[in-house]
Amino acid sequence: MRKLKFHEKKLLKKVNFLEWKKEGGQREALVMRRYHITGRDDYKKYSVLCGVVTKLVNILKQIDPKDPFRVEMTDRLLEKLYNIGVIPTKKSLALCDKLSVSSFCRRRLATVLVRLHFCESLKEAVTYIEQGHIRVGPDTVTDPAFLVTRPLEDFVTWVDTSKIRKNMLQYNERLDDYDLLN
Repeated sequence: MRKLKFHEKKLLKKVNFLEWKKEGGQREALVMRRYHITGRDDYKKYSVLCGVVTKLVNILKQIDPKDPFRVEMTDRLLEKLYNIGVIPTKKSLALCDKLSVSSFCRRRLATVLVRLHFCESLKEAVTYIEQGHIRVGPDTVTDPAFLVTRPLEDFVTWVDTSKIRKNMLQYNERLDDYDLLN
């Protein structure tokens, strides 16, 4: 192995190879750990979505508030973001300005399962989803990054053939005799 020259040592002191300026750094790692995001691509996609919404809001703010185009586009944007579930109300564009990656992470299926008390931790929720124990509506979902919209939130449930569902029904003494045959 060759010995480093003086100017190479000096350069290595100045450059941090673990954290780049354009990346999220600590914030990115914190959000990924908190919401148990396994793929960095998911974080990047949410970050890009936040950037697009922020740009759109800035463009809309430059237009006259009484302009019918601005009113219609603002209503559409607020309606869409509210239905997805990333903003709490459809009141103003100020809510869209505060949009963050965490807003999208809170709508992931694993996070929704924990909030609905299907399981105790995000890791457990991700395991259940990947094993195929959860369905949204009629479809079994195996992707923990699935975004659950407000209307779909009511249709998150266990798959009919799930052993976890069977054990829970048995524990709560709600298991039907017909279910025992299957």
